[in-house]
Amino acid sequence: MAKFVFGMNQSLDGYVDHDAFAPGPVLFRHWIEQVRGLSGSVYGRRIYELMRYWDEDHPEWSAAERDFAAAWRAQPKWVVSRSLKSVGPNATLVADDVEMAMRELKARLAGEVAVCGPALAGSLTDLGLIDEYQIYLHPVVLGRGKPFFTGPRPRLRLVSSDLIVEDVIRLTYVPA
Repeated sequence: MAKFVFGMNQSLDGYVDHDAFAPGPVLFRHWIEQVRGLSGSVYGRRIYELMRYWDEDHPEWSAAERDFAAAWRAQPKWVVSRSLKSVGPNATLVADDVEMAMRELKARLAGEVAVCGPALAGSLTDLGLIDEYQIYLHPVVLGRGKPFFTGPRPRLRLVSSDLIVEDVIRLTYVPA
């Protein structure tokens, strides 16, 4: 059975915003290895559309960016959306009965499946499907934006804290 993990970079005041703080080289390498180790990813529409950037090569990319793109392209993706009519390579559209589709996916796969996007994570949390939350806490205060948690959540229990780079710590929580 797969483990569904919701993890994102987050500001000290609880917001996620890919434009507000980008990972440095060490954290980016961490994300490359993280993506390589996944059994797949489940995306909400908004974050999937952002991530489609990695579907096509760009001549200005560094070696690390090319590595990330290769890892991202290789993994299977499921995109939860009622508005999209199609998705890109190595992706499957989930438009109906999200709960059943996610329960079947969780039962069929082994390993870790990333849940990508706060709104989707909130919906899957409400269904009891998120097994672990990974907050990559950055020393940034945004004061606005999309929150990591989209609403009240059940109690969580801290299971680990890892210093990823000198100013970013990963806090890993599971439902209590």
